[in-house]
Amino acid sequence: MPLPPPPSSPPAAVAAGIRVPRFDLGQRPFLVLFELTRACQLACRHCRAEACSGPHPDELTTAEVQAVLDDLAALGAPRPIVVLTGGDPFTRRDLTELIAHGSRLGLAMALSPSGTPLATAERLAAARAAGAHTVSFSLDGASAATHDDFRAVAGSFGFTVAGCRAARAAGLRLQINTTVTATTVGELPGIARLVRDLDAGLWSVFFLVETGRGRQLQALDAEQTEDVLHALADLAPVLALKTTEAPHYRRVLAQRAGSGADPARRGPLYHQLAAGFAEQLQLAPWPPAPQPASTRHDGRPPMAVGDGRGVVFVSHTGEVYPSGFLPVATGNVRQQPLSRIYAGAALLQQLRDPVALHGRCGRCSYRSICGGSRARAFAATGDPLAEDPSCPYDPPQGQEPSQLREGVGRFGAFLPGAGSGGGAEPAVLAQPTTAAG
Repeated sequence: MPLPPPPSSPPAAVAAGIRVPRFDLGQRPFLVLFELTRACQLACRHCRAEACSGPHPDELTTAEVQAVLDDLAALGAPRPIVVLTGGDPFTRRDLTELIAHGSRLGLAMALSPSGTPLATAERLAAARAAGAHTVSFSLDGASAATHDDFRAVAGSFGFTVAGCRAARAAGLRLQINTTVTATTVGELPGIARLVRDLDAGLWSVFFLVETGRGRQLQALDAEQTEDVLHALADLAPVLALKTTEAPHYRRVLAQRAGSGADPARRGPLYHQLAAGFAEQLQLAPWPPAPQPASTRHDGRPPMAVGDGRGVVFVSHTGEVYPSGFLPVATGNVRQQPLSRIYAGAALLQQLRDPVALHGRCGRCSYRSICGGSRARAFAATGDPLAEDPSCPYDPPQGQEPSQLREGVGRFGAFLPGAGSGGGAEPAVLAQPTTAAG
């Protein structure tokens, strides 16, 4: 499938509304995913953590988690968003204590529980009272039959929907996470309707990385991924959404801003999803036109961060990874502060440098706003700097990356006009969770 050529300068990316943090991503993260436990009542087919029924005997203690939060708060403003995840964080008895501690320090605290009987209205209200602002739940099917099959526990769909409603009733912002595989991609239109009906502030669409239990599932191929990204780009004006482990969504937005999109050039999966979105959300004509400022959703444009580049993951035993899907440890918070590991670890420094990327990603004009999924590159090749096999775009041979790279900056300058703000306030979660999402 032919793709449009890249722009020769930054304006297309600016027009696409792509945001990058105002601060130096080489010195502090934008988002910290903190796995408090691997204990979980679910047995999800895609779980990178391979979660288990009980806690690990060497889980970080309350004091150890609080020490990490103290370290992050000491970075000063803008402080990172901290997402407490798992496993299921509701299995930790000290959860509200940890939320309250981070909130008192000025950290933006978010929570990503599993859809189980533990996700009660009382627990969600307690999390809100302790200082949590946002919660994310995972919906991987548009019905109980498809979602519960994916999560491998009967009743999970009902618990998840009830948790979403309870979260909104408690005053929490809601994000819904969805994992896309070759067998579940047809569920996306129905899930989009649920995202709207449940009053979620953001839909995070996660493209499967074949790690953990996810090795048993089938990911979309590159052409199918491209079709899904274009369908999501068409839907974005009316439904706030982002992608995870598909940073080439930002490349798609930049290309479309530069040359427009021709639906006739899309593949069959695009047309299937476009028809499904139009039917489920009653959108006619397709693609939907941008909404007036008074009625459009309050979602923000996508943020140009990724594995190890603004995002960092802390495991239940203190190991620090570029993300939960890229299992290469760069240190442990029991031996060294997270802030020092993030700024100084050699692998994390490489992941933040687009010049270090290999293959098509290394010579792509969009490498600073995209950079490919480093987790998927590692899962496919064992090299976290390799090209992302889920992207079909092939930059012209011999072409140096254009001014787009210099316009964005290697460590996160701000694209003027690319959306308001750039700090770490959690209007909605900036990234999905791991085991629970």
